[in-house]
Amino acid sequence: MSIASSEEVTLTEPMHLILLSLLDGDRHGYAIMQDVESITNGDVRMGPGTLYGAIKRLLQAKLIVETEQRGGNDDERRRYYRITVLGRRVLDRHTAKLQRLVSFARRRTA
Repeated sequence: MSIASSEEVTLTEPMHLILLSLLDGDRHGYAIMQDVESITNGDVRMGPGTLYGAIKRLLQAKLIVETEQRGGNDDERRRYYRITVLGRRVLDRHTAKLQRLVSFARRRTA
């Protein structure tokens, strides 16, 4: 799959939350699930199917990469992920779009 430009990628909510989680550094799947729950104050509990489906799409779009990082006593089967430069650009674009929508909604409901 070719590398997409930041304008071509549309993020779903799970993809957006995963990218937000990876801003603090590399994480494995379970740590991402826990962080997403924390980021959303418990409003979003991402199951394994949703998580790994979104991770697969993020990998295909080159928004994240799998890293070689492993902890000292870490399970060999754990896969760690890191946000890419393209992933940061797409995240920034998507977050700015959401901020514009929130501003619009606040003006309309004021």
